[in-house]
Amino acid sequence: MQGEPGLPADFAHFPYANPDAPKGGSVNYCVVGSFDNLNPFIIKSLRTTARGVIDTIFGNLVFEPLMQRSADEAFSLYGLLAESIDITPDRKIAEFNLNPKAKWSDGRPVRPEDVIFTYKVFTEKGRPPYSDRMKKIEKIEKTGEHKVRFTFNENSDREFPLVVALTPILPEHAFNFDTFDETTLKPVIGSGAYRIVQVVPGQRIVFERNPDYWAKDIPAKRGVDNYDRITIDYFLNANSQFEAFKKGLCSIQTEADPVKRERDFDFPAVKSGQVVLETFETGLPPVVTGFLFNTRLPKFADVRVRRALAMLYDFEWANRNLFAGQYQQTVSYWQNTELSAIGQPASDFERKLLAPFPDAVLPELMNGTYRPPRADGSGGDRKLLRAALDLLKEAGFSFKDRKLLQPSGEPFGFEILIASQSEERLATIYQRTLQKIGIDVTIRALEADQIQMRKQRFDFEALIGTTGFQGTLSPGIELLFRWGSASRDAEGSFNLAGVADPAIDAVIEAILNADSRENYVAAVRSLDRLLISGAYIVPTQHNTEQFMAYWNYLEHPDKTPIFGYQLFTWWRKPD
Repeated sequence: MQGEPGLPADFAHFPYANPDAPKGGSVNYCVVGSFDNLNPFIIKSLRTTARGVIDTIFGNLVFEPLMQRSADEAFSLYGLLAESIDITPDRKIAEFNLNPKAKWSDGRPVRPEDVIFTYKVFTEKGRPPYSDRMKKIEKIEKTGEHKVRFTFNENSDREFPLVVALTPILPEHAFNFDTFDETTLKPVIGSGAYRIVQVVPGQRIVFERNPDYWAKDIPAKRGVDNYDRITIDYFLNANSQFEAFKKGLCSIQTEADPVKRERDFDFPAVKSGQVVLETFETGLPPVVTGFLFNTRLPKFADVRVRRALAMLYDFEWANRNLFAGQYQQTVSYWQNTELSAIGQPASDFERKLLAPFPDAVLPELMNGTYRPPRADGSGGDRKLLRAALDLLKEAGFSFKDRKLLQPSGEPFGFEILIASQSEERLATIYQRTLQKIGIDVTIRALEADQIQMRKQRFDFEALIGTTGFQGTLSPGIELLFRWGSASRDAEGSFNLAGVADPAIDAVIEAILNADSRENYVAAVRSLDRLLISGAYIVPTQHNTEQFMAYWNYLEHPDKTPIFGYQLFTWWRKPD
């Protein structure tokens, strides 16, 4: 995306993969939830598709894109279905040269017609963001037996050819165009290293490695896809999943809470060394997690209301009492990286970019002096309570009979959706503080699948969640679906907060079209300033370590890339 790829054209394998890793054996992954579909590209399947078909954690086991992303670079791609690419300097024309060896799992060749079919069916039958790809494409044409050319239109940007290269490709012969948007439990055909061999709806899906996988010897796939068999089991809740791991039914277990790590991982298999505990460091900014408000609702439409609410999460109390002081407060959307605006005065480029929107950014965020309000750790800092109440009064609220009243005279309150005990603890802390200024907060526990469906319909007031994507050093097109106005009411988008701000739209456009690293960094910092100023989410805390517990029959490469551990590069020790 910026600069040159980190690896030479003749690279042998990714530096975080072991090309000598033994093949064979099996692994059992366990997740919380359910599934009722094997097609991840349709609206009906959003968040209920079986894991692994396309998956950033377990790997894209079935469907593959034209090019493979490196997990050790901010945003660089290398050959996969396409062995090379010819692209014009302005990135307006990109011709992908398909690998003549590329085959679907049923043995039929991957053709330019499959690429064209993929975009056609995504546009008419797919879900966002796949359904929106053609808005930036003037035409797609077959230009040779193994060649497909994309010509981009005026809506395209510098990042979009990379997005095209990362779009999963489907076999035309294996899908019915007319019924594509219907859910299916029939094993789907892809070009990936694995084939689906067993499906137990809502409970289990099993993949077996294809011994005739076409790409097993190309550089991007050496040392990858090492298991013969991958099973993904589903559990109703996190407690039952953890108990299954302790019994050896699950091969790995992650845990974000450092207190739980110390408290729960002392069972016999850990003490005997059968279960290994390990932490991995990443170079990515932390995922922003917190209390997210649905600004489509009038009660959250005024930014002063959201800013007041953002003052009242007592990180100091939570960190000391719940997390043994092992967390950091989340402030920026790109914290601990050069993309963060914290401590950085706005550059001339930023000031020019934000000039048409003079009230969109808080002055202290423009001059680099912003710091979040710091509570005294009492769980009810009177100074912050008073400041929040003053801001609410400025927005037309009033305080009467120990109740906070909206400008309409109605009591102000909202419901927080939660899906776990850890979320309930955080929500209870927040609820207790808000009640001190007369805000009536209710907490409602739902199953994870129920919350996902509510998210898809934007049917919630507030919830504890993330901004929808993992932290990244190369934010780009995903920002449109996370924060862009066009995604505000698009069913299935990740714009959960309902953001529709012309300043944010303008800055995202600048990010996508930045022609230098300097301007790119400045544009991302501008977005950071806008998002913090907009208070769409009350950030809570983060711990940058990736913790993994795994049974000692598994091994992993020595090198951890900037994206953290990559499960699809692990292997099982030979018996």
